[in-house]
Amino acid sequence: MKKSLVLAMAMALGVTASAYAANPFSDVPAGHWAYDSINKLAAAGVIEGYGDSTFGGDKLMTRYEMAQIVAKAMAKGANVDKLAAEFADELDNLGVRVANLEKKADNVKVTGELRYHYKDDGADINGYATELRSRIWVNGQINDDWTYTGMLENIQDLKNDKGDETTKFQRAYVNGKLGGVKVQAGRYHSKLSEGNVYDSRFDGVQASYGKDVKLTAGYGKAAHTTGLEATPKNANAKDTYYAELSGNVGKLALAAGYYNYEDVKEAKDVDDTIWTVGANYAFDKNFKLGAMYLNGDQDKYEGDDDGFVVTASYKGAKAAKAGSWGLVAKYYDQGFSTYIDHTMNGYADSYTDADQGFKGYSVAANYTFAKNIVGQVEWYDLEAKEGNKDAQTLWSQVVFTF
Repeated sequence: MKKSLVLAMAMALGVTASAYAANPFSDVPAGHWAYDSINKLAAAGVIEGYGDSTFGGDKLMTRYEMAQIVAKAMAKGANVDKLAAEFADELDNLGVRVANLEKKADNVKVTGELRYHYKDDGADINGYATELRSRIWVNGQINDDWTYTGMLENIQDLKNDKGDETTKFQRAYVNGKLGGVKVQAGRYHSKLSEGNVYDSRFDGVQASYGKDVKLTAGYGKAAHTTGLEATPKNANAKDTYYAELSGNVGKLALAAGYYNYEDVKEAKDVDDTIWTVGANYAFDKNFKLGAMYLNGDQDKYEGDDDGFVVTASYKGAKAAKAGSWGLVAKYYDQGFSTYIDHTMNGYADSYTDADQGFKGYSVAANYTFAKNIVGQVEWYDLEAKEGNKDAQTLWSQVVFTF
């Protein structure tokens, strides 16, 4: 960062002086565009130059030099919360105590998301569906180690004139640390085995430990999908347990999971235990190829007791970067006992007569039209593993975040 840019930042701090020094630096001529600003900051004691009567305005500065400017401006009573937070470590090394900066600013942050989606599977199943979903997120800082997150969700069915809609408080959880263990507790979103097993709301507690090799375990209650539509297997489940172990070997990411759901499928005394192993290899920063094997309880359901999913992804749309885009392709072959609430937007088991599971493929493309406006289109061609039932589903959405 050049000093000319830092001067513009420093002036925005509101630092003033009652008297200016006359041309304090030999390398800043009187006609320079920053002459008055430099004189004002020098007179206020915020900047000192290099001690040889030069300012060095074209030189790159270190973070420690920037921290010195922030520290001196703070001593003059300037409002520099954002800069102080950015350079907190350097300020601490300089002996400047930046205590409880979060108390000086708003401790609660409110963000939002508006999503419109259209889904069409043809007239053979449900025809088309179209919804408008609004989400308001509330994030609060409890202390240095703990935060709170809440989310209010409204979904409007735009398919008919009845005005059908739901409004629910869908998230309410805390995140924090207990020693070296990260904890999440409350009503949070749980995406297990990349969504191939479960991807929905979860009421419970989760603990994670480790960095390069990470162990995550959770206990609680699986819940209904949050939308207006529901598929047969999304019913609440009692006493759900799960554990995942993950780690990296160079460009290869490995993961294994264990999941136990009691009383699923809207039927009492019907449980499902699922094991998964998966691997993802990143060829470069853009292209990744992955495969996952899943195994469930065959004796509880008809059909195969195992399955696999292969995924190829290229790049990916980023909400903050207009023009960014991505592609994803998947192939599925999953027995009915290998998933509880799948992440996909295509129809899987909901159209089959004898819950046999499904197989087929999906392709998706996403694109950022403008900052915080992202569109996505997905196509699914799936069929039952037994019989001749099949479905082709078009899913599209546009998401606005703020």
